[in-house]
Amino acid sequence: MTISDGTISHRDWKSVLRHDVPASLVVFLVAVPLSLGVAVASGAPLAAGLIAAVVGGLVVGALGGSVVQVSGPTAGLSLVVAELVYTYGWRATCAITAMAGLLQLGLGALRVARAALGVSPAVVHGMLAGLGVLIALSQLHIVLGGSPQRSALGNVLELPAQIVNNHTHAVLIGVLTIAVLLVWGRIPRVRAVPAPLAALVIATLTAGVAGWDLTRVDLGGGFSSVQTPLAPQGDWHAIAGAVLLVALLSGVESLLTAVSSNRLHDGPRADLDRELTAQGVGNVVSGVLGGLPMAGVVVRTTTNARAGARSRWSTVLHGGWVLLFTTAFAWMIALIPLEALAALLLFIGVQMVNLGHVRNLRNHREVPVYVVTMAGVVLIGLAEGVAIGLALAALLALRRLAWVSVDVRQDGERRWRVVVTGSLTFLGVPRLTEALRAVPAGSAVELDLHLDFMDNAAFVALHDWRLEHERAGGEVDVDETHGEWYSAAINGARLFPARIPPRHDRWWLPWAYRRPDGAHSYGPFEVIGADGGSAAGDGDAVICEPQGVPDLLKGTREFQRRTAPMARPLFTRMARKQSPSHLFITCADSRIVPNIITASGPGDLFTVRNIGNLVPRAGAVPPDDSMAAAIEYAVNVLEVRTITVCGHSGCGAMAALLGEVPDLPALRAWLRHGRQSLARFVAAGPGQDADDAGPLDRLCRINVIQQLDNLRTHPLVDARVRAGRLELTGLYFDIGAARVHALEQERFTPVPELRTTG
Repeated sequence: MTISDGTISHRDWKSVLRHDVPASLVVFLVAVPLSLGVAVASGAPLAAGLIAAVVGGLVVGALGGSVVQVSGPTAGLSLVVAELVYTYGWRATCAITAMAGLLQLGLGALRVARAALGVSPAVVHGMLAGLGVLIALSQLHIVLGGSPQRSALGNVLELPAQIVNNHTHAVLIGVLTIAVLLVWGRIPRVRAVPAPLAALVIATLTAGVAGWDLTRVDLGGGFSSVQTPLAPQGDWHAIAGAVLLVALLSGVESLLTAVSSNRLHDGPRADLDRELTAQGVGNVVSGVLGGLPMAGVVVRTTTNARAGARSRWSTVLHGGWVLLFTTAFAWMIALIPLEALAALLLFIGVQMVNLGHVRNLRNHREVPVYVVTMAGVVLIGLAEGVAIGLALAALLALRRLAWVSVDVRQDGERRWRVVVTGSLTFLGVPRLTEALRAVPAGSAVELDLHLDFMDNAAFVALHDWRLEHERAGGEVDVDETHGEWYSAAINGARLFPARIPPRHDRWWLPWAYRRPDGAHSYGPFEVIGADGGSAAGDGDAVICEPQGVPDLLKGTREFQRRTAPMARPLFTRMARKQSPSHLFITCADSRIVPNIITASGPGDLFTVRNIGNLVPRAGAVPPDDSMAAAIEYAVNVLEVRTITVCGHSGCGAMAALLGEVPDLPALRAWLRHGRQSLARFVAAGPGQDADDAGPLDRLCRINVIQQLDNLRTHPLVDARVRAGRLELTGLYFDIGAARVHALEQERFTPVPELRTTG
């Protein structure tokens, strides 16, 4: 369903009537009082707020990039507009609004909307909180029957005198309005009526019945009193700054609201560039017609989504309802006490200081940015407060980017370990050199660098320390886990952070592939041809022989040094109990590593490995209590939900079944459990699959299927499978292609790669 092309199906009409029309009425009831309140706070004609609401619905609602976002006059812009009205007059402010819309149109055409999301949310929320404080302080004076001052400090200083003076009727109507706003949403049967509307209606009726002497809202002739824009006079630098400020504040608030609206519905995601362009069109139209500047409004958008809106028709219709109501029932608006609108704005201003945002920012250590921005907006000014907040956010981001941790500890009688983590720049050099002073001269040092960047100043400081330490008789073993910043600097190479590939020469590579200490290139194998020469031609068999294989103790030492410190909390939690989800049965072949091909970790798999990944049938001869015990323990005690049999290409056990079993008595006895697989292979005949690599690999796959059948001969397994409490699955690992295949209806198909979208 679209508005732009005018097409709408019968089914869409039913959805509009069922969902969007009721939602539009709810939003309309919220929009009217809020638009009037924002106009009052802005020092603009009341009709200007209603004009902006109509344009926000009819124009921006039809063109916008979000299907549920509602635009209109917003409290976040009210004080900016009030300052513009005070400085340039109302008609010139309308011209500034139109020019700001033109600027937004240009920015939308350049497709820079997502750049606005680069502004720190702490700054945005701090700015809105500061504006909320200013609105609350200014409107509090109106509620008390007085007049607001020009500054927050002036409002605070005048507040005691306002409280002391007896403004009976004004105070009573303000307290009544706020009380209704607080309790209305907690009354179940009347919750469908928006609280702002209920508060103004009750306040108006109460004031009329009691005959209280209050200031009434004056529409001044309604839409007929609209004034056309007039070019602002004065310093064009200041005027250009005002245009830029209105355009950016309106645009950023609209885009942030559009992003938030995505979480409120299941429809199409917001198109931010389209939304910014639509806001530009709306502000041009509103400015030309004499309306307030507008933006996407969180309160109305949330109300629209919660009321059940399914399309942009709800937004458009709400604008039509505002236009109809203002034209036909303007006399009702004139009955509203101005003090009630001030109380509504006071309530909204307090709500703009959202403690939920503070809690979220605290988790990311951005509360200082929020507080400083809010204080700057309140005490100095909007533009100045935002600028200070942006500067502080940039400084904190720079500090985080330049964060470095240096840990120095003794690792033996004369051995020390130094671990440097983070971004090592000139800012971290003092901390680095101070920590390195703790290392005694002449000691052996293991220097672990976990760095994502190192600048020249840091390299010079680190390298000079190393040379000095080695001249004093000490030893320094430098090990870089991530990028080789230190090694590259020594060799004169240039590294770029975004282009550094992750190093995979550690945990999953065979020992023979890992670079020896001090080496800077892979090259652990010597390649010789099939004839024993030093080069292999095309089609020749290639033999790789390791230059040196470290023993198990070196491997465990590496585990203790690198992996154990990171994994120790995990192992500590799992030390008393295991709860794997799978029994994983696979071959003892050294090339098969279950945790790699399943991307699993400690505690995930209860693994049983044997030659040929065989599962002896229940009551088989010769018996095999080892496999039966593993099955019983996994199913009965550990209560695994899945048993997986994983075979692989080029299995030596299957090759022995096809050829001649070696003259090894125990092996001969064990391979008798594979005879069912061989018989199944013979009965199946030649393979017809296009991906068959030959008889051996075909037998390897058939063997997986047969072992799954063998599992069903165990009564415990069969009973749980029948009850739906246990699942049997088969996998096949193609070693040469490093590809896992899953068994589906007697056929293995490659497991698809998990892809992410950018």
